Amino acid sequence: MEKFIVGILLLSVLSGSISQSDMKGKAFIFPKESSTAYVSLIPQVRKPLQNFTLCLKAFTDLTRPYSIFSYNTETKDNEILLFVQNVGEYMFFVGNSAVIFKAPTSPYDPVHICVSWESGSGIAEFWLNGKPLGRKGLRKGYTVGDKAMIILGQEQDSYGGKFDAKQSFVGEIWDVFLWDYVVRLNEVSNSCKNGSLINWRALNYQDYDYVVMKPTLWT
Repeated sequence: MEKFIVGILLLSVLSGSISQSDMKGKAFIFPKESSTAYVSLIPQVRKPLQNFTLCLKAFTDLTRPYSIFSYNTETKDNEILLFVQNVGEYMFFVGNSAVIFKAPTSPYDPVHICVSWESGSGIAEFWLNGKPLGRKGLRKGYTVGDKAMIILGQEQDSYGGKFDAKQSFVGEIWDVFLWDYVVRLNEVSNSCKNGSLINWRALNYQDYDYVVMKPTLWT
């Protein structure tokens, strides 16, 4: 843990300082396709995960594949990954295994995504814009590693790197929350509570290259 913290601090010296901010009403904008623009999120607590809930809001008009949320450890790719393969087709990875949730498409509207997973049953539950898309199973009994690199805007093909511009996110992301337990998703479908690991209201992050922070266009 100490070596990891030292590494993060060294990275901050080389690439810019770590920021902490109440991001209420703000969004990260990824203005163009890139292999170098991304945001690294630093969790408030680092711990192995046997349960978690992830919520975020996003807008894009991309029709190609793209990554929304990428969580890799030093030993495992796609520990947690939210990836759109086709419009309205959400791939959700835990421990590099995936299930697919399909949704009706509204290409010019933002999306509010919430997904939870529990190790005991392996059940993943997916909600889109306050409506459930059902439950599917993967990685029963698995534990997600703790020494993670958490990236918005790119899909990691290695720990913190090997980004592909053709999988990059172009658009806006905001209201990102991550909990270390399963939250009742109907409770956060319209408004998010403070996340125990990633909290948009007290966000620790670093942005790289062409990422812009602006007030959100949508609530």
